[in-house]
Amino acid sequence: MNLKWIDNIDSVDWNELSHLYKIAPLGDKKPNDLKMAFSNSMYKHFVYKDNQLIGVGRALADGIDCSYICDVAIHPDFQGKGIGKDIVNKLTEQSKHHNKIILFASPGKEEFYSKLGYYKMNTAMAIFKNHERCVKIGLIG
Repeated sequence: MNLKWIDNIDSVDWNELSHLYKIAPLGDKKPNDLKMAFSNSMYKHFVYKDNQLIGVGRALADGIDCSYICDVAIHPDFQGKGIGKDIVNKLTEQSKHHNKIILFASPGKEEFYSKLGYYKMNTAMAIFKNHERCVKIGLIG
């Protein structure tokens, strides 16, 4: 499969990215919110096939201590083809000099990330803006 990888936000269609998150499905993320989040992320990858955005991921990193890999989404028609794995591996490689690399796995995806070298944490804690949604989808108890 001939894919085009872009690691900057110069040509991103934020409405197209918002739509990708809806159908992936990773929730309703507004275009302007995505623009801010990706603008503030040290590492990011956008994957295109024939000018269609089919995959994305980013890492919010401080340059030394912590890199947080998040917002990895793959178009449903392209899931299971290794694109998500490639995105996570690229973000992990870019983050390798950090003391820790962290990510949240969507419920049911833990094994996928485990195969990529990630370990389940025993003490992770979080506060979520939409607590009820996180309970409903099984992210927290």
